[in-house]
Amino acid sequence: MKKMNLNKVLPVLMAAILMGFADIVGVATGYIKSDFGLTDDLAQLIPFMALVWFFFLSVPVGILQDKYGKKTMLNIGMGFIGLGMIIPFFHYSFAVMLPAMVLMGVGNTIVQVSANPLLMNVVPKDKFSSFMSLSQFLKAISSLLGPIIATFFALKFGNWKLVFAVYAVTSLLAVLWLYFTRIEESKSNEKPATFKSCFSLLKNKFVILMVLGIFFLVGADVGMNTNIANYLQSSFSLSLEQASLGISIYFAALMIGRFLGAIMLNWVPAKKFLPGTAALALLSMIAMIFAPSVMIARIAIFMAGLSSGNLFPLIFTITLEKMPNRANEVSGLMIMAISGGAIIPPIMGILSANIGMIASLMVLVVCMLYIVGASIYALKK
Repeated sequence: MKKMNLNKVLPVLMAAILMGFADIVGVATGYIKSDFGLTDDLAQLIPFMALVWFFFLSVPVGILQDKYGKKTMLNIGMGFIGLGMIIPFFHYSFAVMLPAMVLMGVGNTIVQVSANPLLMNVVPKDKFSSFMSLSQFLKAISSLLGPIIATFFALKFGNWKLVFAVYAVTSLLAVLWLYFTRIEESKSNEKPATFKSCFSLLKNKFVILMVLGIFFLVGADVGMNTNIANYLQSSFSLSLEQASLGISIYFAALMIGRFLGAIMLNWVPAKKFLPGTAALALLSMIAMIFAPSVMIARIAIFMAGLSSGNLFPLIFTITLEKMPNRANEVSGLMIMAISGGAIIPPIMGILSANIGMIASLMVLVVCMLYIVGASIYALKK
């Protein structure tokens, strides 16, 4: 059994903190819109520039890291993030912030594709699912701290952009730490990855079910995040401030769930943990939709976050463990499926506008039903 060396594990886990940097795009959009008097449609170019790369670059990155190595690609990705964070200090304008967000988005895509397979090379196989949950927990903390740091700099120094300086320095340190860490990467006996070999994996029933699982999971997660406040307002006549508390409840539950998952997965196999947590998430979402009071709704929102927090690392872990020799290609397909977060919420918006909020929330139930079915299939296989 592989012996764990924290000197090799920690610099790889550092990448999870950089993953959370991308979520600064939310608070940055608000500040940039205010600073330059942008319209809503122009302001939405900012998150688009940061997130669209998951769809276009994930598979090419998986192919490139099969040729150049996971560590090299991970360092390139973290370098791109750092470079994007430096740009606003040379010149701050809307036109300049767009390429800055592009660099951060490209870097984040590379990091997400490369970090998980590299983590597989530095932790024992039976600990991988636990460390995947730990990395998601670290990412959640980083995502939570971003808006807090930006607000602190805005209030203390009148310059919210100083958060980018913190991110740039952290990225540079992460690159140097990983660069000087010696890691022996696993070598596949298979032929080098190509676009054909990557997409041909989708012919494998297990792979396509798990990739779609990530697609529906991320779609449901973003759908929850963007609709909680609207649901609480329309269902219980709460103010926007009161309803927004539901979003904080959801994110707090996600963090707690990932922390607990990192501990529990040391003893519970991932393939057995997945169906139970998916089923609990499904029941929680159904309970939220039909909640008779605000208190029950908030409890259901908390339980939905608590139970769904580990679904991403669980699905990722099970699929990589099933096909370790194709880890680069599988990782590329999985990260490409994050684009579900850009497709499911608009569908929910159309249903909400034309039918009603309950019809919109039923999309979440359908997404989670699929994940429960896919997790049962994975357990049997």
